Amino acid sequence: MAEKLSQGQIDALLKRINSGDETIEAEAQKQVKEYDFKSPKKFTKEQLKTLDGLHENFSRLLSSYFSGLLRVFCEVSVLQIEEQRYFEYSNALPDNALIGMIDLRPENKQYNDATLIMDMSTTIGYFMVDRLLGGSGEGYNLNRDYTDIEIEILKNVFQKISRHLQEAWCNYIEVETSLSSIETNSRLLQALAPEDIVVIVALNMKIKNLNGGISLCIPAANLEEMINNFSVKYARISKRQKPEHEEAKRTMIFERLTDTDLEIKAVLDNFQLNLSDVLHLQPSDVIPLNKSINSDISIIVDEVPWYSAKLGEVKMKKAVKLNELIS
Repeated sequence: MAEKLSQGQIDALLKRINSGDETIEAEAQKQVKEYDFKSPKKFTKEQLKTLDGLHENFSRLLSSYFSGLLRVFCEVSVLQIEEQRYFEYSNALPDNALIGMIDLRPENKQYNDATLIMDMSTTIGYFMVDRLLGGSGEGYNLNRDYTDIEIEILKNVFQKISRHLQEAWCNYIEVETSLSSIETNSRLLQALAPEDIVVIVALNMKIKNLNGGISLCIPAANLEEMINNFSVKYARISKRQKPEHEEAKRTMIFERLTDTDLEIKAVLDNFQLNLSDVLHLQPSDVIPLNKSINSDISIIVDEVPWYSAKLGEVKMKKAVKLNELIS
């Protein structure tokens, strides 16, 4: 039970409050979030949520790509998306880095082209080089510069990554991406002005026991003019390719399929014999069939009946004439 105050104590307390010697604390002190008016936020929560969905799709594409490329299970996930000044991002980059400069060109010419900066952890870079050259991927904790051969190998990887990035973006707005260069010295990187606002997308990549980071730096000026055209409908429908791209894709698939080997058999009849009868078979023995020699036969393609046909002879060789497709 709380201690009761006497009348004298109450009077003394009121006197101290009136004189300003005592202050009354607020019931609950509200948390105050700092806001920098020099660099106001350019994107709303809804827009950042849209970017998060875009890069969630991109991370899934990377997971599938790296898992197949490196022949080990790989998981890529989005950690966070935030706005920064460019100098804050560049100052956080290590001296020895693996940075891909990716050109992003919107199909709509009213939008300006943008240069995206993709920084990949050097440990991931050395891991990929070791795996792609036939190694186990254990020697990735290296403190040295990349060789010219390693740069060429990683350049091919970054080119494939830029295509997956294009696929993720095209679900929202039609763009074309391409890798312009690979940089390994972050201190010589002057892609944007220090005070420019950028959006940083932080990804985490997990391969076996290795955890590494991948970050995307997107100029806010370019993103701001494009994101207003982002629509939910683009995220819900599949990407529509151009007719010539669809035709080229069909032709490529058909050409690949034409080289496939399939077993084709012409079967007159199926019947059963006892093992004892099979063991006593001799030349000139007659085996009765369940159908006439002039009846249709079945054409079996990879164990599946496809056609009915007639048995015949062409140029002293047995042949079959296809009649109709078996539904």
